[in-house]
Amino acid sequence: MFDEGLAELHTHLGGSVATDIMWSLGHEQGIALPTRDFWEFDRMVTVSDPRGVPDLDSLDRIYHLTELIQSSPLAVERSVHAAIGGAYRSQRITTFELRFNPMKRNRGGERDLDHIILAAIRGLDRASLEYPQVRAGLILMMDRTFTADQNMVIIEKAIRYAPRGIVGVDIAGPRPGGARYDYTQIREHVQLARDAGLGVTIHCGEEGAQYGIEELGEVVESLRPNRIGHGILAARDPELMASLKAADITLEICPTSNLLTKALADESEVRETFRRFVEHGVPFTIATDGPEMMRTHLRDEFELLLRIGALGEDEARAANERGHEASFIGRRAHASA
Repeated sequence: MFDEGLAELHTHLGGSVATDIMWSLGHEQGIALPTRDFWEFDRMVTVSDPRGVPDLDSLDRIYHLTELIQSSPLAVERSVHAAIGGAYRSQRITTFELRFNPMKRNRGGERDLDHIILAAIRGLDRASLEYPQVRAGLILMMDRTFTADQNMVIIEKAIRYAPRGIVGVDIAGPRPGGARYDYTQIREHVQLARDAGLGVTIHCGEEGAQYGIEELGEVVESLRPNRIGHGILAARDPELMASLKAADITLEICPTSNLLTKALADESEVRETFRRFVEHGVPFTIATDGPEMMRTHLRDEFELLLRIGALGEDEARAANERGHEASFIGRRAHASA
């Protein structure tokens, strides 16, 4: 439906690289892959069952394998390059932000962290030369299982390499013990990133109905991020939706991913969630979470939303335009001006 380029703001490096490239990277590095059959491997690194995964922990296990394969400077460079080029060639994505946790790709300190980050930047630079139509940037991710000191290292690296294409920071990962996460413990981290002109997005409000809305409220009040990854539980709370609108926080919504992880039960719940956000004026953009892993593409996401009546054509175009506008790319330069 779009003649103009699309904006993809929420996709993970581990879920954005074609399976055949991941397969080759694993073999080139001599990694002992769990299978010698490509098609079995393909099922291992994607959500291959159309019924999805039982929970987010199951998805984390898939990410663990992709992170292992991408745990070298060579693999990270090729992965970033392939993800950006693939996004433009297959979907005509012209604003593209790619996120990853560098500490989950340095084999517990065996690889130098700066080498991993610089390799990602080289991949970004190569893709930018080949596809000058694309504005691309990298987001470095903290992790909910990390210590405050470990997460601070990631913030320091993001600030150091901001002039080279790091445009923002994020936090995701499993919750220790499956319990509610205390987002106030990264308040200083977020403030340092913000002061340096980096964009801030926070994974929150995707799961855990018993604590998810509380977490969202805490994130909005304590961290004041520019964007929130997912945030779909906010649709259940009018006051929270009002807070998101007032703070102009953009939600990065990934419909197919939310269906596959059971965050949203079915297409009817997807439709209801989007209609509530539209009715309450909550800003949002559409994303994939990882097109290769989720076996979807960004244009598929828009087609799904139109087909089920979650969005009208004008609303879908507005969501895409919001993606271009809410991007962190160029934000630091603008903030320094």
